[in-house]
Amino acid sequence: MPLIVALLVVLLGGCTPAPDSTPPTSTTSSAPPAERVYVSLGDSYATGFRPAEAGAPAGATRDGFAYLVASAAQLRLINLACSGATSAQVHEEPGCAPGNRAPDAPDPAGRTQLDAAVQTLREYRGRVGLVTVVIGGNDLAPCAGAPDASAAVACASQAVTEVRTNLAAILPALRAAAGDAPIVGLTYPDVFLGAWVSPEFRDGQSLARLSVPLFRNFNSALRAEYGRFGARFVDVTAATGAYGPLTELTLDPTYGQVPAPVAKVCALTYFCAHTDVHPTPAGHQAIATAVRTVTGG
Repeated sequence: MPLIVALLVVLLGGCTPAPDSTPPTSTTSSAPPAERVYVSLGDSYATGFRPAEAGAPAGATRDGFAYLVASAAQLRLINLACSGATSAQVHEEPGCAPGNRAPDAPDPAGRTQLDAAVQTLREYRGRVGLVTVVIGGNDLAPCAGAPDASAAVACASQAVTEVRTNLAAILPALRAAAGDAPIVGLTYPDVFLGAWVSPEFRDGQSLARLSVPLFRNFNSALRAEYGRFGARFVDVTAATGAYGPLTELTLDPTYGQVPAPVAKVCALTYFCAHTDVHPTPAGHQAIATAVRTVTGG
């Protein structure tokens, strides 16, 4: 019994019933841990886009790597990505059409992805568990249609320059708002390896061979830019087996004897079967695993 209560009982001469000697049951408990969030920016890889198949419509899904990472790390995902976004659009173009948003994405309300991310990061300052950025694929994609190798190289070089310029505008703002929270940049599978078996390309094997050094250069530039701002980098191209020798053959159940990197990209993306650059569920799982390896989560 607290001392002041005991004194009151004595002063009142015992005219109130004696207090129950049974200690009360505590109703206090530890406060639940503060919710930690994961902010995702980027393009259709981040939204989990999947092409139409088996009667299911095309669109963003919860199969995307961001959802897998958030679930494994027990983070609340705030997915601001927009399917089709280029690196410039992330910080220059406001809004995102409802059909291009990730499942459960907040309404951008006329903001760019970067503006929305900065506002969110400031709101959750100190409770941000992860920020990921996957951008640049839509800058590079037109290079697949180049008329020849020299044109493809020139196109890719220009794309790399544009992506680096835009990352230099995006990353400082994210770092300032995120504090010391981990920021992770991602690249892509080398989907153009799938041209090796695709009838959509006149000389698919040449494009596949050319894509390997192009992706090496692209990824080297991205790694350097992310590193400038203290961000980690996930080389998804390497994680999905694209740098293996094209002379190493394997038996693919659909395409027969093909280079092992080609078979892998056929399994992890829809490019070989549908000329679609997006990952299959297995591809998103591979990307999520690579992100968790880099972040220790």
